Amino acid sequence: MSSTERKPEASADAGRPAAGSLAHRVPDLGALELLLAVARLGSLGGAARELGITQPAASSRIRSMERQLGVALVDRSPRGSRLTDAGALVTDWARRIVEAAEAFDAGAQALRDRRDSRLRVAASMTIAEYLLPGWLLALRAQRPDTAVSLHAGNSAAVAERLLSDEADLGFVEGLTVPPGLDSAVIAHDRLIVVTAPGHPWARRRRPIAADELAATPLILREEGSGTRQVLDAALGGLARPLIELSSTTAVKAAAVSGAGPSVLSELAVGEELAMRRLVRVPVDGIALARDLRAVWPTGHRPTGPARDLLSLTRG
Repeated sequence: MSSTERKPEASADAGRPAAGSLAHRVPDLGALELLLAVARLGSLGGAARELGITQPAASSRIRSMERQLGVALVDRSPRGSRLTDAGALVTDWARRIVEAAEAFDAGAQALRDRRDSRLRVAASMTIAEYLLPGWLLALRAQRPDTAVSLHAGNSAAVAERLLSDEADLGFVEGLTVPPGLDSAVIAHDRLIVVTAPGHPWARRRRPIAADELAATPLILREEGSGTRQVLDAALGGLARPLIELSSTTAVKAAAVSGAGPSVLSELAVGEELAMRRLVRVPVDGIALARDLRAVWPTGHRPTGPARDLLSLTRG
């Protein structure tokens, strides 16, 4: 290679998150846990000891988080560390993120199909996505040595796994209990019609009637899901799919994108409604309430970890 030739230099931005990404704007979990410890203990040194890091490392992490957010979070003095007003507000947000991460970790751990699994759970999608992580987190606190495997699918798939002895406990969302299973109602839910803010239905003042809903192509869950079963029953089997998707999250994403109106569980769209990414459309004369049930093979009442998990769902 001649003296005038040079190897291309790596970009200074290589490996960095994009400027618009959450990873660039939101502090990592370790930093948020440190901030929570400072708030609880009133001491940066005490927070550092609790988390097993040095005090200089803790100070550096707090300063880095302050630069990232653009606000002062902690006032330091010889008497200890005190949150600023902004720091107190950020701490409240941080607590919710850390709690959500703990629930995520419990759910993710259950998805790992371990050979020593002692509790096999099958759950329909809405329950698996929005309720089960919290129950599994509570079960882990009660039974830390219990290994759990989770299979998420529609209500028909849950019944199949229970009846073929591939699951110890199941959760379904439909109107009826599949044949061969016993059940207990653990919660109540309601389906609602939602659409993106730009859709004409978002500006309507009068409720949607059953015949108009039945005549409108909708973004729907697939046949066999509890959500679809309830809607088909309410509309006399006349629901028209614009798109059929096998996941509540996928249906929600399609609705948020403006692809069309959808019918989803209230459990699934609370954040989107609060942030106005989706708008609830009132409906007249349609019964969309449903029971959420735990199910198990007839005559085989849950025992051991399955019984413990069932009791936690009723807490």
